[in-house]
Amino acid sequence: MNTLALTGGIACGKSLFGSFLAQLGADVVDTDELVHRLHAPGGEAAKAVEHAFGPEFLAPDGGTDRAKLARLVFSEPSARLRLESIVHPILRATLLAWRDAPAAPGAAPLRVAQIPLLFETGWTDGWTYTATVETSSDESRLARLRARGLSDAEARARIAAQLPAAERMKRADFTILNDGTPDELFEKAKSLYDEITRSHK
Repeated sequence: MNTLALTGGIACGKSLFGSFLAQLGADVVDTDELVHRLHAPGGEAAKAVEHAFGPEFLAPDGGTDRAKLARLVFSEPSARLRLESIVHPILRATLLAWRDAPAAPGAAPLRVAQIPLLFETGWTDGWTYTATVETSSDESRLARLRARGLSDAEARARIAAQLPAAERMKRADFTILNDGTPDELFEKAKSLYDEITRSHK
C-alpha cells in the first residue's frame, strides 16, 4: 500500500489538495478531523484537557472549548507543548492503526494523511512519500485566516507555530506550489496521484 503524508503551511490549500486526491481515488484522512473527534464530548482528549487545564476549558456539552484553548496555546508556548504531549500520542496511535491496516481487495491505491505539523512532530517514519503545499504570498494566507475569524495577531501566531516554508520544502519529497486557481491545483493533484500510483503498480 502506497502512503503519503501531506502537510503545508496553514491556509496554503492543503485541505483542498487533499480533497482533490480523494476525488481521484485516494483514501484520505485529515488529522484535524481526528483531533476534532478526540475533543468531542466523551473523547479522550476532552477528558485529558479538563484534567490538565481545568474545567473552564470545556464547552457546555462536555467537549473541549477549542476556541478558548487555541487562544491559550498559541499565546503561551508552554501550554502548547503541554497540550501536544497529551493529544499527540493518542492521535498518532489512531493514525498509524489506519495507515498500517491491511488493504482489502479493491482498496484505494493510495492512503493520504493530512498532517499540519508533520515535520514539527517528527511523524515522518513509515510513509512512502511526504508532500507539502505552499504559497509564495504570506498576505494571501493572512487574508484567508482573517476570513476564518482570526485577528492579525492570532493569524501570525499560527503561522509562527509552524516551521518556515523553506524548511518544509527541503524535507518533503514533493512540493506543490498553490499560487493559481483551484483548477490548476487539481491538475497538480492529478499529476502527483498519477506519478505515485503509476510507479507502484
